[in-house]
Amino acid sequence: MSAIWWAVLAGLIGVAVGFLAATALRRQRLGLAQEPQADTSPRDNQDFARLVRALPLGVVFVDANARIRFANPAAGTIFNFDAARSTGAHFIASIPNVELERRIEEAMRGEASVAPITIATGVRRSTYVVSVYPIGDNDAKEGVVLFADDQTEIARLERARKEFLSNVSHELRTPLSSIKLMLETVVDSPDDEAADLFLPQVLAQTDRLIGLVQQLLDQARAESGQMRLNLREVDLEAVAHPIVASFEPQAASKGVHLELNAMRPVRVEADPDRLAQIFVNMIDNALRHTPAGGEVRIELDATGNDAILRVRDTGVGIPYRDLPHIFERFYVVDRSRTRESGGAGLGLAIVKGIVDAHGGTISTESMLGSGAVFTVRLPIMRATSR
Repeated sequence: MSAIWWAVLAGLIGVAVGFLAATALRRQRLGLAQEPQADTSPRDNQDFARLVRALPLGVVFVDANARIRFANPAAGTIFNFDAARSTGAHFIASIPNVELERRIEEAMRGEASVAPITIATGVRRSTYVVSVYPIGDNDAKEGVVLFADDQTEIARLERARKEFLSNVSHELRTPLSSIKLMLETVVDSPDDEAADLFLPQVLAQTDRLIGLVQQLLDQARAESGQMRLNLREVDLEAVAHPIVASFEPQAASKGVHLELNAMRPVRVEADPDRLAQIFVNMIDNALRHTPAGGEVRIELDATGNDAILRVRDTGVGIPYRDLPHIFERFYVVDRSRTRESGGAGLGLAIVKGIVDAHGGTISTESMLGSGAVFTVRLPIMRATSR
């Protein structure tokens, strides 16, 4: 939590003491009065209540009897209860959470706590940092104040960071271990046969490492928004044709038919080198997952204000559960098979970063066993009919 939030919390706790104390005093006065009196709550309390209701931070005041005296709308959303109708209700009746009840009881004894809590709503799991502080002096506790700060995105990023470090370590360790083993064999061998056999493989593994490092740099630039684009008018077919031609030997060796179909000339304002990366990564991905006898077709078209770049394959397809994750870095559908073909799960993530940098979108359609279709839409410059 940032220093600003801590300052806000400190101010809220201070005002909360006055808020609950004033409430208790009014209750006492009303109890002693012979006739009903109008509620003369101070203007400061009204301003405070409006401020807290507007906060994205969940705030709940609980009195010494564990009854809710105030809850803002954010707290109602977080803990799934009606904040407006909760005043006067017992805490556990509105928020049936045993852990929070225990922490409130501890706060009543003077033990403040700050700890994360996970709340499941349907299929969604959200993480909140919940702070519980006692209000009042040591001898007479007025109650507690509870704050809930949404940390779901931060928790997700932390998990992604750990997964990223683990995956990078694995990706680097595998070729480095192979290089070390082959070089040791060459050094220990008394003749040139081992060198002739292993040195070309060492070079291939080194190229793989260089390519992986470059992919990591591209991905880092894309995610940080620092990808530089040299924009100019580009003909999509002029970029695609030599790249498709360069993949034809690979496709032929696999027994896969590779075809480029430009339905009409399409020109976009884009970085041609980055566009080339899109073609290379998407075609490479399609070929790696299309068995012999299959087909990979690249289509170029335009519709409305969008240029369309589509790659269709008749390969193994993508399971439904994997579709939402295929553009995540290091995500591979079949990890063991992808390792054999040299995939690191970065190609599609890089494609998405480049497409996003151009202000476009990328989507996919697939069924397991029925191939996949990847569609890139880029803002169009000009399209002419043949």
